[in-house]
Amino acid sequence: MKSKRTRRAGATETVGVSLDVGTKRKLKASSQGVTFDTGMLIALERRKQSAWQVYRRVHERGALITVPAAVLGEWWRGRTDWRDAIRLSVCVEPLTDIIALVAGEALAKVKRATTIDAFVMASAALRGDVVYSADIEDLERLRAFFPGVRVLSV
Repeated sequence: MKSKRTRRAGATETVGVSLDVGTKRKLKASSQGVTFDTGMLIALERRKQSAWQVYRRVHERGALITVPAAVLGEWWRGRTDWRDAIRLSVCVEPLTDIIALVAGEALAKVKRATTIDAFVMASAALRGDVVYSADIEDLERLRAFFPGVRVLSV
């Protein structure tokens, strides 16, 4: 496990933890995981205190943070050290046919839902994750299709 540190306003703060795949699998098996949506990544990038508190608590618990690949694409606007540290500290989940099919069924049932939000909820539902977001309204609508997924705001 590698930890990256940066200096900001005289304080040292952890900005990311890079884990190998084997370690990520062990962590996933030991604790309920979390899924981050685009709003959560933006909040981390903008150094929103409540987002970083969640991030740190999740790492302290040893839980796996999953970011669906579609979310990464929506958030990524070019490489910076800060973005790269965030990206390397999470498990980026590829879009699978199962996630796509479940998300598509949700889109058919939930009016005004977006495709990426449906991917986030389907991904979290298949693992039993909690979803963290800076903007939970759209995700809350999708809970009609994914009632077992908790959505929490930062």
